[in-house]
Amino acid sequence: MVERPNFSPSDPHLTLAGRLIPGGHALHVRVYYEDTDFSGIVYHANYLRFMERGRSDYMRLLGVFQGELFEQAAAEAPGFHFVVRSMQIDFRKPARIDDVLEVVTLSKEVAGASITLLQQVKRDGEVLVSATVRVAFVSEGRAKRIPDALRQATLQDARATEAIGETER
Repeated sequence: MVERPNFSPSDPHLTLAGRLIPGGHALHVRVYYEDTDFSGIVYHANYLRFMERGRSDYMRLLGVFQGELFEQAAAEAPGFHFVVRSMQIDFRKPARIDDVLEVVTLSKEVAGASITLLQQVKRDGEVLVSATVRVAFVSEGRAKRIPDALRQATLQDARATEAIGETER
């Protein structure tokens, strides 16, 4: 798998945001005590937190910084925000305290007001959790067209994900 260079603005901590990969993004997270239940296994809801970090850092490395995006979109779409519209999740195997996990986020589809992402949480290449997440762009309580800069960046990755899927068949 050939990696793309990271978007590198003046953020001195950008290396914490993972890396861009063909079709998407990969982020490493370590499982801490706070992420587990009494038995040392990752509590199921914490996978959602790991995947949220993956989605946020994916956007960051595409050059879509939440603060800047809010400022730019304020005039175009007042009161806008992203919401998870739907999520299908499959818990396959547990992660444990001290595991280092890789959260992979791939763009699948970009529609008018939503983006569909495929996400996997892996340990040593083995998929532990997989999810299909549909994120909607909302302004003033209604779905709105995704801003063009974000649309173009994720469309490019959706095409790459599609191409990767075709070569794996």
